[in-house]
Amino acid sequence: MASTPTYSSKVVYKRLLSYVWPYRYAFVLAILGNLLYGAVDAGMVKLLEPLLDEGFVNHNKTFIHWIPFVLVGIFIIRGIATFLSTFFMGWVGRNVVMNFRQEMFQHLLKLPTAYYDRSTSGEILSKITYNVEQVANASSDALTTLVRESFTVIALFIVMLTISWRLTFLFIITVPLMGGIMHVVSKRVRGVSGRIQDSMGNVTHVVEEAIEGQKVIKAFGGQKYETEEFEQVIQHNRRQEMKLIATSAMSVPMVQIIGSLALAGTVYLATLSPESVLKTSISPGAFAAMMTSMIALLKPIKEFTKLNNNIQKGIAGAASIFAFLDEKPEIDTGVKTLKFPAGNVAYRNVSFSYGSGATAKTLDKVSFEVKAGETIAFVGRSGGGKSTLVNLLPRFYDTQGEIFIDGINILDLPLAELRNQIAIVTQHVTLFNDTVARNIAYGCESATREEIMKAAASAHAKDFIERLPQGFDTEIGENGVRLSGGQRQRIAIARAILKKAPILILDEATSALDTESERYIQEALEKLMAQCTTLVIAHRLSTIEKADRIIVVDKGHIIEMGTHEELMQLDGVYAALRAMQYQEPQAKLVSA
Repeated sequence: MASTPTYSSKVVYKRLLSYVWPYRYAFVLAILGNLLYGAVDAGMVKLLEPLLDEGFVNHNKTFIHWIPFVLVGIFIIRGIATFLSTFFMGWVGRNVVMNFRQEMFQHLLKLPTAYYDRSTSGEILSKITYNVEQVANASSDALTTLVRESFTVIALFIVMLTISWRLTFLFIITVPLMGGIMHVVSKRVRGVSGRIQDSMGNVTHVVEEAIEGQKVIKAFGGQKYETEEFEQVIQHNRRQEMKLIATSAMSVPMVQIIGSLALAGTVYLATLSPESVLKTSISPGAFAAMMTSMIALLKPIKEFTKLNNNIQKGIAGAASIFAFLDEKPEIDTGVKTLKFPAGNVAYRNVSFSYGSGATAKTLDKVSFEVKAGETIAFVGRSGGGKSTLVNLLPRFYDTQGEIFIDGINILDLPLAELRNQIAIVTQHVTLFNDTVARNIAYGCESATREEIMKAAASAHAKDFIERLPQGFDTEIGENGVRLSGGQRQRIAIARAILKKAPILILDEATSALDTESERYIQEALEKLMAQCTTLVIAHRLSTIEKADRIIVVDKGHIIEMGTHEELMQLDGVYAALRAMQYQEPQAKLVSA
């Protein structure tokens, strides 16, 4: 797992505000609603002073007559303020979250293959779902309550100051103590929240692997192992969550105890005799308003402590999101175009290593050329660098050395332009949870139904497709789970046929086919290969005998090159590999 950059709270806050800025008018309405809410709540507390003094002590009938109307009006205003603050703050928050997810998904599609190599899909999914939701909670519910309670605290302090500045000062001196506790708690919560988000990535990863590998798990009796692994990751997640809960559980009482000391001191000073040198005595109505204000202040202070936890979770989530968005995308600075692409390919002194710390090179100064329309086959032992060699052509990885298409360095071509010239069929077929027709036309959405059917027929897939429940409109499930391996492979080949790219890469393209299907597909591929430049990686050497050239790759070097006949006469590595393949089926027949 890649290390996550460290972002200060100030940097995160500032960057979050840039996402809020487009919705500033709604945000202002929410702030006004919170301001009104705080003022109304404080006004109700202030009303206690004249209510007791004028209503209960002086029995002012005019005042008593208007009190019910005032109370109803206050609650109407309070309701309007609640709607403004809750709705518009929530609207801003959900839009920010939507924008985050859109930007993250778009960025995800631009990240280099190397990022996927070092990150699990569970970690990535957790960032887009769990981490973003933490930001949602912090930017809507928590922020609404925080702003509302902040204005309420300010308004209550104003009320207290109008009653007695001396008693108010007693409460104010406890604020630094409360702030110090919350500062310590904030640092603790943010650190733990980051670890919780990492643990959620592990949980997602284990579950995803169990879903994808359910057949292997059942076949090899891996249920116990998977259960134990899942138990470990959820136990780790639970421990981190409990650390967060413990921090919150300790901080709230500590803050309230400090507040209660100020409350106790106020009660004592307010009940001193008027002749006291401190001059802190007040009327019964003022005392009730002061006490209610101080008691009311304890609620926002308690909420601040709780909200601080959610906000710190959001800050930790935002930091991880920004770290993801700051991952460098694929380099795409090319400006040249291929006006009349022919399909000439040239590798010149190409070297490559997986990871900056890798000691052994996967490819070491490989050079060869392929003329337009030629078919070049790569063979060799597993791990020799064959797949890496062809993966460099569409720039799934960047490399040392130079690769050219029709004389233009692939670095000088925009990625979309480059990859539009290449069709790929691999042994690991990727299909989408969609219809057969849309899978064949993937990337060629403008293709007509007739063109799709023609491509399917060329791939010998039309017959089995038409036997499906809805034919070409049949949903095939996640990664084509409702199809056999050979059927999935033929759909992938039909997709490549439909693209009509000048360069074709076949990486074990017929590996999932039975002998009969392979014969049909080989015929279709030969027709396709005659129209484009083809780079083939084949395990079955019998399928590449007609290739214009065969390149033998071993330990990152080209050790042999020539036609089938030339390499057989050379009697080297290629001849040995072919002899081994022909001996294997004979040995099986003898043993049978």
